[in-house]
Amino acid sequence: MRLLILGGTWFLGRHLAERALAAGWAVTTFNRGTSAADTPGVSAVHGDRESPDDLHRLADHGPWDAVIDTIGYVPNQVQAAATALAPVVGHYVYLSTVNVYTGWPDQPLDEDSPVFDCPPDAGSDFGADLGYAGQYGALKAGCEQAVTAAVGTDKTTILRPGVILGRYEYVGRLTWWLARAARGGQLLAPAPAARPIQPIDVRDVADFALRCARHGTSGTFNITAPPGHATFADLVTGCITATGSDAEPVWADPDWLTAQGVEQWTGLPLWRTHAGVWAVDSSRAQAAGLRCAPLAATIDDTWAWLTDGGSWIVGEGEAARAADHGLPQDRERELLTEWQRSSDAR
Repeated sequence: MRLLILGGTWFLGRHLAERALAAGWAVTTFNRGTSAADTPGVSAVHGDRESPDDLHRLADHGPWDAVIDTIGYVPNQVQAAATALAPVVGHYVYLSTVNVYTGWPDQPLDEDSPVFDCPPDAGSDFGADLGYAGQYGALKAGCEQAVTAAVGTDKTTILRPGVILGRYEYVGRLTWWLARAARGGQLLAPAPAARPIQPIDVRDVADFALRCARHGTSGTFNITAPPGHATFADLVTGCITATGSDAEPVWADPDWLTAQGVEQWTGLPLWRTHAGVWAVDSSRAQAAGLRCAPLAATIDDTWAWLTDGGSWIVGEGEAARAADHGLPQDRERELLTEWQRSSDAR
């Protein structure tokens, strides 16, 4: 099996490369070669997907049985890459996001839920009036259209992951919770502890993407853990267990946290009260072979990586993104004191 990965050095892309190589595949990666080291064992082609010359030079290295695009964000750039590669790839797997749904995170979703309307040749300025999350979702929806238009629906797999966690993470979500748990003491956590969550292990996403590439599975799939897979308590207590700390969760009321100015999604990573954020139907992918490891396994593997010298800080942009996640220690202490005082008053 000959596989091309657009990206291939960060997080999911790196897992794809490692797992494909372990399966005996011949793997080519295409990236700028400026942000992270190439995965040992791949055939690396360095270039910029914004350059037509680089894309044509990449195509000359084909053919491939499949390509997996992990980094496409701007529709007209994805369109150019898909058009250049269409003659030399058998199947195209595009990594999209649940953000393409106009109802996320407010409404429960399945693959037939409405998505943003964005043309396949849109530039990076499309949807600027939608805010960061809306623009991101709209652009990714346009990228989906670009791939299917260039390659054809029968040769395309669209994967729409929710939150992906695990080894090599650079966003700073699970890594922040692990670092916080390791510090010990009273730990501020958002009630209710039994709130369902659906993060998925990056290894499971990689395995499903490779499965689709191998079998030429076409269609659109939401990629999340199934409902009931885990709770917020599983996340917090799993981090405490993995780190062997004496941390003690203090479950604070979500309305109180919001009133105190704690940012949902970032202030306490993965905490969000919107009705649809953890209500994404991924039964179609599960029927097609998606398997989901227990959250504890994801937590343990990520902690093993961190304690072995791993870091989610890859470059300046990623460092800034990770810095946006989690409460500063002083602020958490203030909130714990205020929560205790308000609890005593009741």
